[in-house]
Formats: sequence, C-alpha cells, structure tokens
Amino acid sequence: MHLLKIIALITLAILGTSCTTTGRVRQLAGAETVASEKALAFPPPGGPAIVSVIEQKHGGDVDQTISLSTSSSVPGQNFLKVQFLGVSGSNPGLGSTPYKMISEGAVSREMAATVPGVRLARSTTFVQNSYGPFGYASGRSRAGDTCIYAWQQIRAGRSTPAQQRNFSMVQVRLRLCDAYATERQLLGTVYGYTIAGGFEGESLNPYGAPRGADALLGRPGDPIYPDAGGYRNGAMAVGLESRPAAARPAIVSRRVVVQPQAVTVTAPQAVGPRVPLPDQQGGMPQTGVTTAPAQIPGQGQTGTMGTNGTIVPSPDCIGDAVTTAACRR
Repeated sequence: MHLLKIIALITLAILGTSCTTTGRVRQLAGAETVASEKALAFPPPGGPAIVSVIEQKHGGDVDQTISLSTSSSVPGQNFLKVQFLGVSGSNPGLGSTPYKMISEGAVSREMAATVPGVRLARSTTFVQNSYGPFGYASGRSRAGDTCIYAWQQIRAGRSTPAQQRNFSMVQVRLRLCDAYATERQLLGTVYGYTIAGGFEGESLNPYGAPRGADALLGRPGDPIYPDAGGYRNGAMAVGLESRPAAARPAIVSRRVVVQPQAVTVTAPQAVGPRVPLPDQQGGMPQTGVTTAPAQIPGQGQTGTMGTNGTIVPSPDCIGDAVTTAACRR
C-alpha cells in the first residue's frame, strides 16, 4: 500500500516538472551562410563562380569556405577556403594564435578527404603568386577529370621579436576538379584569386610592408629605356618608328573604242521574167538593174541614176517643200 503511494507521488512530480518546460529550441553559435559579396576571397574574373559562402567565427578568428561551381564526376565540391588567424586572445592588438608551419602529413590528410579517389602528385617546382610562395598537387581521375589541390600561408616575412609568437597569418586552401579544363587552366585560379579582407591592427598585417621603389631609379650608370629593345643604331626604339606607306594598287583607266564595221548590203535577186527597159528592146535582156547614188549637177539633189541616164529622186525627198529643200542642200 505504501509502495503504491510512493509511485503515485513520483509520477505527479514528473508530470509537474514536464509542464513547466518551454520546449524552445536554442540555436548554437556556429557556421552561417553569408552573402557572396561578403566573401573574404574571390576567384579571378572569368573563373569559377561563387555558389555559397559559409562563415564560422572562433572568437576573433574568421574561417570562410567559399563553394565554387563544379563540373566534374569526382565526389566533392570545389572550394576556396580562407582562414584569418591571430586576432583573438587577451591582447587583441597582438593576437594569440601561435604560428604553425604547414606539415606534410596535414596536407596529405586534407587532399585525401577533399579529393577522394584521385592520386595527386605534388609539384616540386617553386611557384608563387601575388601573395608569395604556394604549393600544389595535381592528378587525373579515372574518368579523365583534372584535379588540383593548392595550399598557401600568407604572413609577413619579418617581424619584431615581441611578435614572433603572436603573429597573424592567413591560411588558404583551394580544391578544383574539372572535366574539361587542363592543369594549367586550373592553376590560373591560384595565381588570380584575390583576398578581400585584412586585420584592423597594423601590427597584425600579414602581407608585410609595401614594396619600395626599384633601386635603379635615380642611380647613375643604370639607363632605363622605355621598352625592352634598348638603344640600337643610334636611335631610341620607342615604337614610333616611321613605317613606309603600303603600296596601293594602281588603278588603270581603259577606254574601249569600238570601230564601226562596214556593212555590205546585197541586193535581192530578181524573181520571175526580166522586163527589158525601153532602150533595150532589141538587145539582150539584162540580168538586173544597177543603181548608184547620183547628184544632179547644180542642184545638190540626191537621187538614183538609171541605165539610160534618168535621175529618179529618193523617196525621202518627195514630200513637202521643207523636205525637198533639205534634199537639195
């Protein structure tokens, strides 16, 4: 009996406690998606497009994983990862993140996790971009896709002894796989990416001091030419040399003169019996009549001379007085 009372009291206590809970969900502080224009690094113009930017903060340090467009059958997502380290700690002016060199084992684990199933060979050639030296590995998948994995640590080359232990840096990782691009094309992204962030404290500048002017400027004995050609044949090669004008093809004008050709008119042969003229009654019949243009002396009239000397006027000269006067000229 006492046992049942004890169980009943425990049940009431549990029910009373459950009724007081609110049931709210608390969101833990962690990674969040930010707009693409707030990315701390950008691929080069014409390079892979930004898909999303995931940001995570650890105190004052900031990590961003910038997902890039991917055209490959290799599992995984292309990305550009940037980490700004060294702005947290008790003294934000100097930072507290210790300097760590990139280890071979860590890079090998990163490549195996981000580019699975592809054997990447590290390049032994020394290369550097605008931010300094970097390393990379490349390989091809079984399907023929080209992949590279690049890593870079950006920091100033020199610092004061007080900042040796607390010196800021920027870590960069780049994973690219493409079914159509070559290794050289993918490597162009490593050379062309831009970091769009920095630290507020001047002592935390990881890029170093701005490079000074060339030591040759203003120093005697070191001529500087406006082009790579230098001084030759007593004249400065500045790219303004006169060039001969290109020869133009001569245009020849030809006029074709067409000579008139003589046209021979053959009189039609007479058909039927020949009718003799009155003065040829007793002679042989003529085979035809030969006419020739003749001019009446003293009158300038054009006509036809018959065999007996008779002038027959042209049909064009028979008409009105104007036409007849014209034929007489």
